[in-house]
Amino acid sequence: MNSLESRRTALILIDLMPRIIALDTAPLSGPVVLERSVAAAAATRAAGGLVVNVRVERPAVDVQPEGSEFAPEAAPQPGDLEIVKRTIGAFGRSPLDAELQSRGIANVAVAGIATNFGVESTARAASDLGYETFLLTDAMTGLDGSAHDFAVSYVFPRIGEACTTAEYLKALK
Repeated sequence: MNSLESRRTALILIDLMPRIIALDTAPLSGPVVLERSVAAAAATRAAGGLVVNVRVERPAVDVQPEGSEFAPEAAPQPGDLEIVKRTIGAFGRSPLDAELQSRGIANVAVAGIATNFGVESTARAASDLGYETFLLTDAMTGLDGSAHDFAVSYVFPRIGEACTTAEYLKALK
């Protein structure tokens, strides 16, 4: 993995919300993904990169389901960007692309829950929009282990670079 210019890099964390973290996931549990994502976010901030915290809200619903806020450990910090999505991916009908462009972001790393929904959809859009895209495979999990494995081994290499969190952090320095 090549070196990344930290100030031009954003880590996008997908749906780290209590009701999503609590789902039955594979190959990793939600709490493991949360822990690894929080560590990656702290290191990204420390290196001068941008952390984007994304959570989903159901459209046309007055009250969101319990657990729809960010997990306390994943709550946005000063300088982070918060995106509320109403589609599967974080780019659709949101200001995410405009916000990243205005900050000069060229590289995006994606982590969170669930691999085959919000994570993959966000990564596909990032790639389509021309961002150098990295997928932190040890900081994401799916609702089905075999679907997660298929995305990691077959889909992700076609839309970006699948890597571990450690590889991402090493490249960020």
